[in-house]
Amino acid sequence: MIEVRGFTKAYGERIAVRDIAFSVGAGEIVGLLGPNGAGKTTTLRSLAGILRPSAGTLSIGGFDVVSDPLEAKRRLALVAYDPPLFASLSVWEHLVLTAQLYDLSAWEERGVALLEELELSARREDLAEELSRGMRQKVCVACALLHEPLVLLLDEPLTGLDPRGIRTLYAALRRCAAAGAAVVVSSHLLAQIEALCTRFLLLREGRLLLDGSKREIALRLPTLREDVSLEEIFFEATERSGAGEPS
Repeated sequence: MIEVRGFTKAYGERIAVRDIAFSVGAGEIVGLLGPNGAGKTTTLRSLAGILRPSAGTLSIGGFDVVSDPLEAKRRLALVAYDPPLFASLSVWEHLVLTAQLYDLSAWEERGVALLEELELSARREDLAEELSRGMRQKVCVACALLHEPLVLLLDEPLTGLDPRGIRTLYAALRRCAAAGAAVVVSSHLLAQIEALCTRFLLLREGRLLLDGSKREIALRLPTLREDVSLEEIFFEATERSGAGEPS
């Protein structure tokens, strides 16, 4: 579903992401991890076609995001870190707008089901400006799922969510993956993301350090036990001497 080969992104002389490669298949939920400035958001925004790569290729469902952007974007959805909602539109009106943008037909039943799944039904007529950060985040997720994307990209989606909201979001993402979507989630909340993902991509200073399941990554770090937490892996990989070598 997702193919990244030799991806580099530079802003002038500063290289934000340097020559990384990975793929994500149908049904996978992959955690994208790294310290601030590691290149996580740049990678997600480039996959979504918002940023143009300086080198390399990125494809969604077999379509290159640069040479065939419309076909790629029809198959993906991005939930950005800062929920891009319109203050004067209601929750339901955001779904209406999304359906119009994707030229969807007979979408209303699915929209109602998404509001129910994300526990937004009671807020259907509320304006975006009346919602908490967590509620706005869930509205963005509902909009992202409306056209049933093959690839779902989420940048810090847990921000502002209470424990019930996190559980609700996890259930929705697992359902999407079970239906065949490829899901990539960026987050600093390591304990929570450990409970959701079965595979992790760890970035540092724009380089891909490690790629694999928690156990596979732990085995590559000889100072750690196999049963360590994701947090222990994160700090060992990003702070130890020589950790800058890519996987």
